[in-house]
Amino acid sequence: MDGQNGKIAATPKQAQAPRGINHVVLTVKNMEESHKFWTEILGFRQVAEIKPKPGRPPIKMRFYSGLDENGDVNHHDIALMEVPETADRSVPTEPWGLAPNRVGLNHVAITWPDRQSWLKQIAFMQEKGVAFHIRTNHGMTHSAYISDPNGHGVEVLYELPREVWAGDIDGALNYATSLPTEGKEALVDKHEGVPVFKPQAAE
Repeated sequence: MDGQNGKIAATPKQAQAPRGINHVVLTVKNMEESHKFWTEILGFRQVAEIKPKPGRPPIKMRFYSGLDENGDVNHHDIALMEVPETADRSVPTEPWGLAPNRVGLNHVAITWPDRQSWLKQIAFMQEKGVAFHIRTNHGMTHSAYISDPNGHGVEVLYELPREVWAGDIDGALNYATSLPTEGKEALVDKHEGVPVFKPQAAE
């Protein structure tokens, strides 16, 4: 790109790699119920809300941020939009599951900065009566899967050090150890025996 006028010097022949997901927007049946879940249970902070404007259809939308390593908020990581009363506000009746059983968002993965903060978070959620649908150690994360009041799946995780999984990302993504979802056993996180995924030898 030309730094002077912001124009592209030549059209690229392939897609440019993004940094990753910037934010996720979820539609919800009840803004206050969802606000309570995302702030009081998952700890996000509300940073903004759409204000009514002449000529724009009314919309209920709020924006939420976690904290970065410096304790600063982002413009938003999650946004909630309330479905109008005139639309279908039904929530799926079947419990959330990792297996794909409906079209739409399967889950949102939320990361905590380190193992200790994650351990405190899953203990807090259990104390608040939040059901763990799945507790598993993946090759790159240790995770608890829950769901919000609208049936959206939420993966609550911390990431293992890069040297554990970067050598063989495919191997790390295919690794999973299931753990108990209830009681004190669901809060145990062992580091002994955690595999390190090394590059596969060329055949």
